Amino acid sequence: MTETLSTTDATLGLDPEETMSRDQIEALQLKRLQDTVAYAYERVPLYREKYDAAGVHPRDLKELSDLAKFPYTDKEDLRRSYPFGMFAVPQEQVARIHASSGTTGRATVVGYTQQDLDDWAKLGARCLRIAGVTPGMKVHNAYGYGLFTGGLGAHGAAERLGTTVIPMSGGQTEKQITLIQDFQPDAILCTPTYLLTIGDAMQRAGLDPRKTSLKVGVLGAEPWTEEMRHELEEMFAIDACDIYGLSEVMGPGVAGESQQTKDGCHIWEDHFRPEIVDAFDDTKVLGDGEHGEIVFTALTKQALPIIRYRTHDLTRLLPGTARPGHRRMGRITGRSDDMIILRGVNLFPSQIEELALTVAGLSPHFQLEITRPGRMDELAVKIERRDDCTTDRALAAAGELQKLIKIHVGSSCRIDVVDPESLPRSVGKLKRIHDLRTP
Repeated sequence: MTETLSTTDATLGLDPEETMSRDQIEALQLKRLQDTVAYAYERVPLYREKYDAAGVHPRDLKELSDLAKFPYTDKEDLRRSYPFGMFAVPQEQVARIHASSGTTGRATVVGYTQQDLDDWAKLGARCLRIAGVTPGMKVHNAYGYGLFTGGLGAHGAAERLGTTVIPMSGGQTEKQITLIQDFQPDAILCTPTYLLTIGDAMQRAGLDPRKTSLKVGVLGAEPWTEEMRHELEEMFAIDACDIYGLSEVMGPGVAGESQQTKDGCHIWEDHFRPEIVDAFDDTKVLGDGEHGEIVFTALTKQALPIIRYRTHDLTRLLPGTARPGHRRMGRITGRSDDMIILRGVNLFPSQIEELALTVAGLSPHFQLEITRPGRMDELAVKIERRDDCTTDRALAAAGELQKLIKIHVGSSCRIDVVDPESLPRSVGKLKRIHDLRTP
């Protein structure tokens, strides 16, 4: 099935699947897709119920285009199945569990067998390697460790590649700077806006970010622009490359960007089948090059098979360049739902509402404003006080809500408490989010 690796490819340590032709990849995808859909139907009640209700069966999947006959999976499916209802293996075969935050404790929970973890590390290592990280480098990992997939996902990838990992995790910016100075890492893994924060802090301390040992930044977990890439590369004198992933599909490592081409992330299509669908009419599967919502089917996952997962990320599929058989994602241009990604943290209006209603004096009437006064996005929560809320109480309530959002959501924001009846009321679907950033 795979092509013979060239001497150059073998020297670079490429996996044989990275050099497959498009025809070879699609033949492999069809076989793995048929196996995965049958596996999920047999082992996960939710898939069986969905497919039976839609009148489709795994045997109906005879060619790749037949995938469109099958229902989507979304975050609500995982929440309804909380915590382990979508797992396809018994608990003793689950080697690790991760989870994303939920508004009322209903997180989306994902599980991994040991084979899943091995695949994850292998694909993450591909992303680091294509970005210019090489075995023997020291890698400073500033993604958050814990239930979030970023830290441990990146850690496993860096170890698999054969680098020396510095597991710093997120936060403690002064300590980040000290370790970068003392340990002399070659590469850094974090969100693009956090690398900007580190650079700004270095400059305030009289240090020159261009004089660190860093050569490569592999930056993900939030959308970022070419302008941000240029800013970071100039600030640190590094090559900055994107990495893409989401916990429900696997975690960081679903797709990675080449240091040589810097033209979007190549999706590892031997393990994932991407589709682009119309974000406003999901019955329409769009062709390569057309903008829409990217949907993923994981082709090899054991613990949590995921089929036609709605990511809500808006992008397009493009031909492969650095890895010609594997298609690329264009940059994420936005989302088809109301989720805000603020400096790497996912935030929903419903989370703000839930927290605000626990604070005496604040009403459920609020709106969110996103601005970019400098180089980083900022969020302001405008929320009405109740009629009986005094000015002093409103000031204290703003502080309480700000603290709750930081604790439970993980994001900093400004709280503006405004007078009752001063915000627009619903005349249908209320617009909660006001994006005031200049395109």
